[in-house]
Amino acid sequence: MTALLFDTETTGTRNAQVIEAAWLRLDSPSSLQVLEQFEERYCPSEKISLGALATHHIYDEELQGCRPHTDFALPADTQYIIGHNIDYDWQVAGSPNVKRICTLALSRRYFPKLDSHSQSALIYHIDRAGARARLKQAHSALADVQNCLDLLRTLVQAIGTPVNTWEELWLHSEQARIPATMPFGKHRGMPIADLPADYKAWLLRQDTLDPHVKLAVQATL
Repeated sequence: MTALLFDTETTGTRNAQVIEAAWLRLDSPSSLQVLEQFEERYCPSEKISLGALATHHIYDEELQGCRPHTDFALPADTQYIIGHNIDYDWQVAGSPNVKRICTLALSRRYFPKLDSHSQSALIYHIDRAGARARLKQAHSALADVQNCLDLLRTLVQAIGTPVNTWEELWLHSEQARIPATMPFGKHRGMPIADLPADYKAWLLRQDTLDPHVKLAVQATL
């Protein structure tokens, strides 16, 4: 099965367009060997926002002559994509029909006591001595996937039982996505098990409710 460790840099958070994409094709979660590497920049149809520019430092004028952002697509045989807050990159890539493995969710599950779960903070956690030098290139898509690969290695070990297939790792990720406390709304931070019954019923009637929140609520009924 084809799994890609995937990251993008974009024009910004609103109607974001891909300006840089990178991925590593991996063999299996048990060995995490890189079989193939990809990185390319793309020319957007709108200006890069100042907020995005301050994050990735890619100038609009550097993208002149690059292929248009609409040319970007994941390889046709991709079945799993892996990344930190991977849902964002999945949406920017056009929400393809692939399964998503989120290292952010896994980090929150297996390192719950850390004060930050950003990828940069986690690199300091797993490689304090080398983190500063490694993060000088942070927010280059290729540097980010290379850092995420080391984080993924740590997370697979933290699971504590052998993970031999991407499907198994995806199931761990899906379980890690299910929150124990409300992530939003007037009861934010309250254990989902302790939510008022009428509020649980209201949540389950919402068509736009996050499916992982829905699972958490349903499990308490």
